[in-house]
Amino acid sequence: MKLYKAIRNERCVECNFCKNYVCPSPDSCIGCGACYIACPNMAVDLVEREVERFIRINVDCETYHVPDNITVKKALEIIGYKFSKIPEKDAIFSPCDVGGCWSCAVEIDGELRPSCVTPVRDGMVIRTEFEYEPKRLVHGFSGHPVGGVGTPWWIKGIGYIEVACFACGCNLRCPQCQNWTTTYCGKINPLRPEETAGIMVNLKNRLGVERIAISGGECTLNREWLIRYVEEIRRLDPHARIHIDTNATILTPDYIDDLVEAGMTDIGIDIKALDTDTFERITGVGGNLACIYLENEWRSLKYVLDMYSDIVFVGVGIPYNKDLISLEEVRRIGERILDIDDCVQVCVLDYRPEFRRMDIKRPRYIEMVRVWRELKDIGLKNVICQTEYGHIDPNGNLI
Repeated sequence: MKLYKAIRNERCVECNFCKNYVCPSPDSCIGCGACYIACPNMAVDLVEREVERFIRINVDCETYHVPDNITVKKALEIIGYKFSKIPEKDAIFSPCDVGGCWSCAVEIDGELRPSCVTPVRDGMVIRTEFEYEPKRLVHGFSGHPVGGVGTPWWIKGIGYIEVACFACGCNLRCPQCQNWTTTYCGKINPLRPEETAGIMVNLKNRLGVERIAISGGECTLNREWLIRYVEEIRRLDPHARIHIDTNATILTPDYIDDLVEAGMTDIGIDIKALDTDTFERITGVGGNLACIYLENEWRSLKYVLDMYSDIVFVGVGIPYNKDLISLEEVRRIGERILDIDDCVQVCVLDYRPEFRRMDIKRPRYIEMVRVWRELKDIGLKNVICQTEYGHIDPNGNLI
């Protein structure tokens, strides 16, 4: 079996992001890889290590011997439990690997804990099938004057237009991640959906807005948590607009159905690419998983527009930066969206240097005007573009 430990390399600048926000076990490395994934400077290497000793754990009423100083997830994998990057039957869904989404949570000594970053210890009792109250890490509760991809363009920039929170953890590994301190945050207190909904409704009422948004990271990873969160907002405030921004990579028709039934009224879906190699470059996900994720994005967009466009406001996000995606591919993305719905709101996002892609340059205003014209010329009616000076609206004005 291959076990690893994390070693800092010469690129380390002592920013301490790994220590303060990521590492679950700073005193003794458990080889979870969270710091390796999260370091903005790629200053961590994972090196193989030898098994120092074995310990005894109990899993679903059976006793096993596993190596010490590993994660519960790794211990379960050694025993024979299956983990997956997509939700599937007979597998534990483990998409983020930094302890943010809690999708991989199991019962450990009577307490719900994320298996991906929790260290094993001698005598630990683990249950993988049990009744539990879902939790996940959420932060950034605030009012927003601009909103996200799923925010109607005509209300942007008129003071606070919605309240938002951000769910930690993501299944993508975008090198230019625009919200990486949320994506890779694993060391704040988890919240139940009811707690989070209560905070958001109180904030909404205090700021006098009608919209409540959740983004990430990727907010859809923990399905039971998100459904219950939306249901609780609807119970507390039947008239609130409930807005979900998502990469849609793990959405399915039945998941979308459940969100609408729970009370979702607005959704923003980020379409990262049309071609698989572009998707891989933008998201950092490769191989067959990239194909699955990309197909799910497009399938989800078509499904929600075909089935719910009369009751759910839909926005579509498209990335643009010439170092990541060509203008020609953006045009082809627009043409495919046009075939589905020519009136859907399409928001082009100007991807800027962030996280591990500080070498790229933020697109200039004139570049975004060119993108806006390309998409308008093919027949899309509601195109907006994010720029360094604000948003270009469908009429060509800055808002």
